Amino acid sequence: MKPECYYVSIHIRFIKTHQVMHKETTIRQVGNSLGTTFPKEMLDRMHLGKGDTIYIVETANGLLLTPFDPEFSKAMEVYEKGAAKYRNALRELAK
Repeated sequence: MKPECYYVSIHIRFIKTHQVMHKETTIRQVGNSLGTTFPKEMLDRMHLGKGDTIYIVETANGLLLTPFDPEFSKAMEVYEKGAAKYRNALRELAK
């Protein structure tokens, strides 16, 4: 039985250099899961390698692959609001 293939377009924007890299990859059967591969040049440019974690975020424009944890960003926003509100109390606790 031949596994089904799904096609995914990956768009990664490099903000520092304003370059856009567009590559197409195929999602394949890997054991009981599905997986894909990334071109080495893309991984090198993003400083990603074997064992690194990436996050998949569903957006209105499709899927966003990022090495940054979106939950961490939300937690930092909550912290920053609390730190501003309780600035004096935190200063006293730090003594």
